[in-house]
Parts: sequence; C-alpha cells; structure tokens
Amino acid sequence: MATTRDRMAGFGAGLASGATKLLVGHPFDTVKIRCQIEGGHGRFRGPLDCLASTVRNEGARALYKGASIPLVGWAAMDAVQLGSLSNYRLLLQGGNKNHELSHFQHGLAGLGAGWTVAMVASPVEIIKMRLQMQYAGGAARQYRGPADVARHLIRTYSAFGLWHGLPATLAQRSFFFFLWGSYDVYSKWLRTLHMPRSGRPPPEKLVNFMAGGMAANTFWTLCYPVDVVKNRYMTQPDPSAIPFRRMFAHVFRTEGLSGFFRGFVPSFIRSFPTNASAIFVWESTVRVLRGESRV
Repeated sequence: MATTRDRMAGFGAGLASGATKLLVGHPFDTVKIRCQIEGGHGRFRGPLDCLASTVRNEGARALYKGASIPLVGWAAMDAVQLGSLSNYRLLLQGGNKNHELSHFQHGLAGLGAGWTVAMVASPVEIIKMRLQMQYAGGAARQYRGPADVARHLIRTYSAFGLWHGLPATLAQRSFFFFLWGSYDVYSKWLRTLHMPRSGRPPPEKLVNFMAGGMAANTFWTLCYPVDVVKNRYMTQPDPSAIPFRRMFAHVFRTEGLSGFFRGFVPSFIRSFPTNASAIFVWESTVRVLRGESRV
C-alpha cells in the first residue's frame, strides 16, 4: 500500500523537474510566445527571424526575459502538477501502487493534475508573458519586473487579477489528459522493444526520456491552437477587449487557420528536449525519494 513517502515523492521530484524545464526550455518559450503574439503583425518572418532579431536587438540575455518568475514558478508548478498526478494515480489505484492503470485512467490522472496546477500556472504565465512581450528597454519599459506586472493586474482586475487568464489556462491544461495518457502508451510500447546489441529491453531511464519527449510532442500538436488563443487573450491590452471564448473567432477572422499555428515550430522542437529531460529527472528523482533505486 502507498505510504506518506510515496504520496510526497512526486512533489519533491517536481521541483527538480521544474528547474530542468527552465534551463532547457525558456529560450524556446520566448521565441514561441513572441511568434504567437507578434507573428501575425509582420514583426517576424518566422521562428529563426524572431530568434535572430531578438539576439541582435536585445542581446542573448533577452531569450531569458521573464525567467525569474518561471525559476520559482515552474518549480512550484511542476511540484503541484507532478505531485498531484502521483496522488491522482494512487487514488485511481485504490491506494495500491502496484495496481496497473489503463491508458484512460492515466489520462484522467493527467486531467486532474492539469486542472489542479492551473491555479498556480495562471498567475505565473500571465506575468511571464507580459515580461516576454516587452521589446523596449530602460525607461521605455512598461513593466519594471514581475512585481510591477502583478500590481498592474491587481489594479486593473481587482484582487483576482493574477488569475485573469484562469478559464483559458484550465482549457489548455485539459489537454494534460493526452500528455499523460500518451506517456503511458509510449512507455509500454518502448518496453516491448529490444536494444540492438544486448537484445534486452531499453533501460527504464531511456524509456522515461523517450516517452516523455514523444508525449510532449503529442500534447503540443493537439493543444497548440488553444495555447495560441490563451496567450493572445492573456497578453492583449488591458482591460481585455476580447473575451476568451470569442478570441477563437477573432484569430480566425483576422489571420485564418494559420493564425492558430504561429510559433508552432519552436514549440514543437522545444517540447521534446525540454519535457523529455524534465520527465526523466522527475521519474528518476521519484524512484530515489521512494527508496526504489539510486540516481
């Protein structure tokens, strides 16, 4: 049966996963966000132009704009997401951690984790994106830092301003059903394969890495249009002129179907190494915290 140690391991390992995501993925994320929000206005010709323009005009450090919030936020988000994922799995297992769940049940646990982490993710993401979308420097900046963004949101939308994008975040995080459902599908498939020289199944850590990357690619392919609409909604000028539910029609009317896939290439490229590394770190750390293996 599951112990308190089993229930808490996912939270602790999630901190390590979040730090890994920041280190590997934040430059890709900055390019993705800028392409999503500015690409349709002719500022950039594509992801490579966005990358080159950002580095040329603002320096390489600009790729880590808004990183101070994810440094804490992604660690907290992954601790909540992956800790709650572990506990939703245990709930569906009836407390017996050796009981095997179906692909659908893994998806349900992922859905519950997505909705749970949305409460943390919504303020982190809206502050991060507002900072990422600042092109000016010095006195011309609209925001001086994360605290300034938070004050602005609270002044504009009341005490709940930090959760201004919560409905949009809940919609996007619902696709965690496919992230964790497909992760189980890929993991079980990879374990049926055999290594070329030894003829043995691949090591579990390799399974975690590869399945994590493939599941992330699946997730982003399916949820990307919703992610674009979420980010457009959360970064439009205040007070928000277009409600989230109408932003879909606005994007289609102004940019057509291609508008829903602005910045898809850097996001897709980013998703494999970032999430493969993060899930690898999470699974490995969980096993250590539970006393199941060494690093």
